[in-house]
Amino acid sequence: MTGQKFSFYNNQVDLVRVLVKTAVLFLLANLIFAWVYPMPALGQISAYNHIFPGRLRLPYGDNPEKAYNLSLFNLDAMFASHELARRPKEADEFRVIFIGDSSTWGYLLENKDTLTGKINAANLQLPDGRKIHSYNLGYPVMSLTKDLTLLSYAMRYQPDLIIWPFTLESFPIDKQLFPPLLQNNSSVVQNILDQYQLKVGNPAKELKSPSFLDKTIIGSRRSLADLARLQIYGILWSATGIDQDIPEDYPSRQEDLESKTIYHGLNPGQMTQKDLALDVLASGIKMAGETPVILINEPMFISQGKNSDIRYNFYYPRWAYDTYRHIMSEASSENKWAYYDYWNLVPSSEFTNSAVHMSPQGTSIFANQIIELILQKAEAKHG
Repeated sequence: MTGQKFSFYNNQVDLVRVLVKTAVLFLLANLIFAWVYPMPALGQISAYNHIFPGRLRLPYGDNPEKAYNLSLFNLDAMFASHELARRPKEADEFRVIFIGDSSTWGYLLENKDTLTGKINAANLQLPDGRKIHSYNLGYPVMSLTKDLTLLSYAMRYQPDLIIWPFTLESFPIDKQLFPPLLQNNSSVVQNILDQYQLKVGNPAKELKSPSFLDKTIIGSRRSLADLARLQIYGILWSATGIDQDIPEDYPSRQEDLESKTIYHGLNPGQMTQKDLALDVLASGIKMAGETPVILINEPMFISQGKNSDIRYNFYYPRWAYDTYRHIMSEASSENKWAYYDYWNLVPSSEFTNSAVHMSPQGTSIFANQIIELILQKAEAKHG
């Protein structure tokens, strides 16, 4: 009986020792993880472009079970999953990179119907034999600084041409640091702001600097889970090509509008260059270096409904958008930017659920116009 009690006591002691050792090892693992913080490096480890194909657009989604896609904040993982990371640029490729908002990304569009999908389907080739291939690095949420951040990563992949569609809603200073993608990549964004001396928003307040606890395994558990889910969804993406849940029915773009004329705190006649993030555009062109950049004011829906004499659409009072177009024209002329204004290129009937999301037919109209620009710029560069 005494032997049994002694054995039980020993077992308890051994269990306590195991638990203590496990706790100490787990604590050490968390401390080392936080000190090293390998999340960017872990993001570069990807089954995409190896076991299954790279994605045709950056990961983004709010219905993972149906879209085989998800939104995450690890920029390295996002790019590692993209077809752009498939292999080094080949000698016979002319590489065109698109950045921009959800219109470029292709909201409510299958990959084949996006701008890059339409352009790649044209099988364009230069006189010197190089094949033109376009890559979709658009990402939903309007902010020029978000575009600039993605461009900083895109430059690693040796683009021959950069095409940057945008609309006024990406320009207000108070929108620049709004995207969660930027707020959760504070060090990357702050480095860009410092390098180009950009004064946008309130970085100290809007950018989230992770604490030491946030950098531990426990604090990073959501990010680690997202990395794992992205790889798992790759199996279903490769089998189906589905990366967006497109419902059969969705709310149509707003035709009847409110009568408000204020725009981001500005009343008619108050907008000037300092109210728009033009220096972010300039920084993007500087970042691109020798690579040509084409700036495009993208098409938008023009309402014919109630109060359409006051507003063009849900986003814009007429005075604000007209002033923006005038400012962009002047700034482009002063800075010698390659800027094209296609604001009314696409018929209003070819917009879907918002003032900037186009139907496949509308996207084709826009893509055909861009194809002409690509050929002109590519041949000029070659010549």
